[in-house]
Amino acid sequence: MSSSTVLCATRSVDRTRVILAGVCALILTVGLARFAYTPLLPVMRDGAGLSDLAGGWLATFNYMGYMAGALLAATTNDLQRKFLFYRAGLLIAVFSTAAMGLTDNLYLWATFRFIAGVSSAGGLLIASGLVLNWLINHGHKPELGLHFAGLGAGIVVSGLAVSAMVGTLAWDSQWIGLGLLGILFFLPAWFWLPAPVPVRSAEGTTEQPPSAPSSTWMWLFIAAYFCAGVGFVISATFIVAIVEQLPVFAGNGPWVWVVVGLAAAPASFLWDRVAGLVGGLTALLLAYGLQILSILLPAISSGAFANLLSAGLFGITFVGIVSLTLSIIGRHFPANPSKAMARLTLSYGVAQVIAPAMAGYIAMISGSYRGALFIAAGLMAVGMLLLLLIMRQERRELTSAC
Repeated sequence: MSSSTVLCATRSVDRTRVILAGVCALILTVGLARFAYTPLLPVMRDGAGLSDLAGGWLATFNYMGYMAGALLAATTNDLQRKFLFYRAGLLIAVFSTAAMGLTDNLYLWATFRFIAGVSSAGGLLIASGLVLNWLINHGHKPELGLHFAGLGAGIVVSGLAVSAMVGTLAWDSQWIGLGLLGILFFLPAWFWLPAPVPVRSAEGTTEQPPSAPSSTWMWLFIAAYFCAGVGFVISATFIVAIVEQLPVFAGNGPWVWVVVGLAAAPASFLWDRVAGLVGGLTALLLAYGLQILSILLPAISSGAFANLLSAGLFGITFVGIVSLTLSIIGRHFPANPSKAMARLTLSYGVAQVIAPAMAGYIAMISGSYRGALFIAAGLMAVGMLLLLLIMRQERRELTSAC
């Protein structure tokens, strides 16, 4: 076997380990520490006496923690500090998940949900940037499709784990069990992702990283991602509640969450392929359009097929929108992608804090979620218009550069 063949094999193994580390980080910090709360919420209502109001506040504290983590990621340029934040997030994710089952104190629950949100930012933003940093430095394509498969896989893992424990373990034992399960993903996430180094040009060249886009381009992108955040959080928050109202799904709402995860798992990889064919922004435009369809289906139909299709489309599109957006940003800011990613995530997080309260208020007045779904679809349409403006802005900047 030639030395070049051995080198290629080694590079392939290293790339696989780094990608798997990022996937495991997402399953732990997002799938378990953050999203396991969705299927466990009704369990805690029945077993721990958690009220609807308290349940909503716990979700809010989780979103606030996520925004705090995104803000922390946005305020530092030091890659080594980001790496420490990443590893701290892994530890916090395991602790905050298991700790939910060690108390029934609402204030401690709020604290644990807040720091779980901080860890989610570390797993999503920092891990994404670190994986991208490694890929660029080792001559691989700067694509995060396989990495973001961890989002869908995390939803599946949390949904299946809770479904397996329901009826067997009490609510507190389920949280502890999820914490122990998290250790399986903690180990590769900790040991297989190496410390980052500054982005360097390929050997023998003086090629420089691409220049950052204009502030107008960036603000349009931030606004478009805010619209996507509204579309995401309204569906993610209420999709189980909506389908539970249908006789055919009564009592089986959590399984719809598993459908979302199964659709989401391969989504980032598929959207990477679409982006390779038509371009990142065009692929993003298509993902926005399909998510509008996923939002409107439950608003216009009570049929089982339409709602399952909605769940599948939602899983495919929300992961696609996140992975495409962060990949586009990463390619524009290769030296320190986490900081630019965090700026967008703050707008996404603001939407996640505002939109559920708005949707709940509309549902309280109207007696249904249809109005909120129509508003979410409308804002997603605004996001599509903003993406079209971004594409026009890019053409203008390209023309002026020539």
